Amino acid sequence: MSSALITIGRSGAAAARAGLELTAQNIANAGSSDYSRRSLGQSELIGSATIAYYSSTSYGGVRLGDVRRADNVLAREQVRASASDLARADAELAGLRGAETALEQSRLYEGLVDFEAALTRLASDPLDPSLRISALESARQLAETFQVANTALGHARDLARSQVAFGVDEVNSQATALARINDRLTRTEPNTAGHAALLDQRDAALAALSDELGISVSFGERGIANVRLGTASGPLLVDGTSATSLSSNFAADGTASFDLGGSAVAPATGALAGRASALAAQADLQTQLDAIALSTITRANSGQASGAAQDGSAGQPLFSGTGAGDIALALGGPSGLATAPSGAPANSRDAGNLAALIAAIGADDGPVAGSDALLLGLSSRISGQQVTRSALATIAQSSQSALLIETGVDLDAEATNLIRLQQAFEANSRIIQVATQLFDTILALR
Repeated sequence: MSSALITIGRSGAAAARAGLELTAQNIANAGSSDYSRRSLGQSELIGSATIAYYSSTSYGGVRLGDVRRADNVLAREQVRASASDLARADAELAGLRGAETALEQSRLYEGLVDFEAALTRLASDPLDPSLRISALESARQLAETFQVANTALGHARDLARSQVAFGVDEVNSQATALARINDRLTRTEPNTAGHAALLDQRDAALAALSDELGISVSFGERGIANVRLGTASGPLLVDGTSATSLSSNFAADGTASFDLGGSAVAPATGALAGRASALAAQADLQTQLDAIALSTITRANSGQASGAAQDGSAGQPLFSGTGAGDIALALGGPSGLATAPSGAPANSRDAGNLAALIAAIGADDGPVAGSDALLLGLSSRISGQQVTRSALATIAQSSQSALLIETGVDLDAEATNLIRLQQAFEANSRIIQVATQLFDTILALR
């Protein structure tokens, strides 16, 4: 009897000690977002035997079971999907804000307004040398402003392209890491501490992948993860222990495209999709900026061609170039401003041609209105994207909270477990002590 008690007490103490260690592990990793709560399976250990028609039952204590990792596949899938949507919104918003900053800080709209105002002041006295110099200087500053806007927007596009390249590298790195984890899972005994740790690493890699692009995940034997891009019928990114390489390509206009193992793919969600969308928007902004610059060049030069300079000669081009990147002041001096109509004599005060130029610059389809529409449209898009981003952030937070309820560590519950397991360890130690005393008493009876 005493030997059975010792066996029971020893198994109970071992179970309590293992439970204490696992609880301590939970508490130690309570702040880790990649950790899932562990629990220890236990079962009753009973032995039975039949001898000469007599059956007997012997109690052996407790049998330690598997290390159980808390998980919820559906909740994790929702977290990945919502995080991917949020990452796309964040990446696209960052790219749009970069473009907005570039255009606003260049003060393009203000430069066009100042140019129009300088021409309007010159119309009041077309022979005033200071007004002519001011108008010509305003034209020179406007050309420089276009170049500044073009350079700043180019920097924003370069940043977006480098972020796309970084995202592709991150996808390939995480896909390779996941393939290695899958390989280790095939060689690790299920429902052990090592297996649970590998599953944590697997889910962390999947979360990192879903931040970069939308994925569909299926699980095989021992928790091996197979990953497809987009939907369950999409191309395979990770197939067991092998990973396919993702690459990016940039067109002449700066827009990005992707291919997986040589086949074209188009991520719908994730940061890569957001950056690709931002690059497309920036390319469109570049086209609009060049169109505004070309409109300024064309209207100004056309106005000059239809008028006469101060000395009565035909007006010469005011600007050179074809876009925002190469626009420059072409007119040699302020006397060359063609304020008078064609054929007017030298030193004519007739500002009819200048009035037509002012009207062309300030027309509803002119460069001033174009720059205003450009900035207003970009601002409106950013505002709408911010609303979308806020809604997606709420969804992502709710999904994460639901997952934490399922898999997170509750410190209050773990503290309660510590007390319970400590008492169980002490009680089992007392059983061993009592059994020892009984054994000593039996021996003393001899």
